[in-house]
Amino acid sequence: MLIGELSRRTGVSARLLRYYEEQDLLDAERGPNGYRYYDDDTVVTVRQVRALLDAGLTTEMIRAVLPCARGEQPEFEMCGDVRTILGRALADTDERIGDLQRNRSALAGYLDRKP
Repeated sequence: MLIGELSRRTGVSARLLRYYEEQDLLDAERGPNGYRYYDDDTVVTVRQVRALLDAGLTTEMIRAVLPCARGEQPEFEMCGDVRTILGRALADTDERIGDLQRNRSALAGYLDRKP
């Protein structure tokens, strides 16, 4: 399928699909006319990438774990460094949550002070 059809089927812009390809998250064949051609499995891959981005993973992390992902809302075979990468991402997220909770407490404290 051409990039326009992949875009329609996934709801992801062609520009973003080209970016995913630049990041080595998608593979495309090039026709003699230079057009990108994707196979049907690419729809699932794009949905996996979107789900993993929504989970807070970077494209670098996604590139590392994608070969072990199965299904559109991916489940993982714990191959390679998947457990380590996901564990590190979870720890980073927990740290950011802690920082946000401290920020929230400070802001709430400012609002609670009587002038």
